[in-house]
Amino acid sequence: MKIGKKWLSSLALIVGAGLLVSACGSGGQQPAAGGSGAGASDKVYVVGTDAAYPPFEMLEADKISGHDVDVLNAIAEAGGFKVEWKNTGWDPLFDGLDKGTVDIGISTITITDKRKQKYDFSEPYFEANQLILVAEDSPVQKLADLKGKKIGVQAATTGEEVVKKAFGDTYEGLKGYDDMPSSVDDFFNGRVDAVVGDNGVLQYYVKKIENKKFKLIKDDSFEKEYYGIMVKKGNTDMMNKINDGLKKIKENGKLQEIYNKYFGNK
Repeated sequence: MKIGKKWLSSLALIVGAGLLVSACGSGGQQPAAGGSGAGASDKVYVVGTDAAYPPFEMLEADKISGHDVDVLNAIAEAGGFKVEWKNTGWDPLFDGLDKGTVDIGISTITITDKRKQKYDFSEPYFEANQLILVAEDSPVQKLADLKGKKIGVQAATTGEEVVKKAFGDTYEGLKGYDDMPSSVDDFFNGRVDAVVGDNGVLQYYVKKIENKKFKLIKDDSFEKEYYGIMVKKGNTDMMNKINDGLKKIKENGKLQEIYNKYFGNK
């Protein structure tokens, strides 16, 4: 998931196409959040994210908001630590963890064995799967049916990985985008035949689209994915705080409450 100046133009096109996405701009921070009770540290931990993936991370009036933001703020409050948000973008988020300019990463980051070699992950906070966006009259019923067609994905995401796994790393029909709105925009403008992306994001767009003919397909061959909160490998103290707070909001119902806010009741 990446962000840049293209987000503004992409958003304008999407609104014109009927996708009333409530995210715009680039950059921005929001004040620290977290508990101030007994045991709370004065240290403020920098949280990096890519605020171009509504409804998980987005910018509203220059403030970073969304599902993941609410989740980590609730974790920080329950875990007794303070955080400050930074809209790093996708690749700089990982670089920031490597260099120590970012303490925590949350941005719909799928827990994978490859990433676990370099970073430590919290317990999962969201279960996800890939969906396929195609025209309403498309005969496509599964990913394999897209062979030979142009497929849009957000670069460096699991959506890109599943397409490469199915059709090869050099598949000519694969088109990667800096952000998901750009791929969806190109789909509705006929530049790609389908889009493969996370269920939460595509389902969010479905609610915002009017007067467009499309359908979402779930391929049972897609493996379930789990989003986790990431820290630099070996940062055990920070990870313990995150997992402690996450456990508390799972048990008290706060995590489910946040899910319902953005996606409705399960």
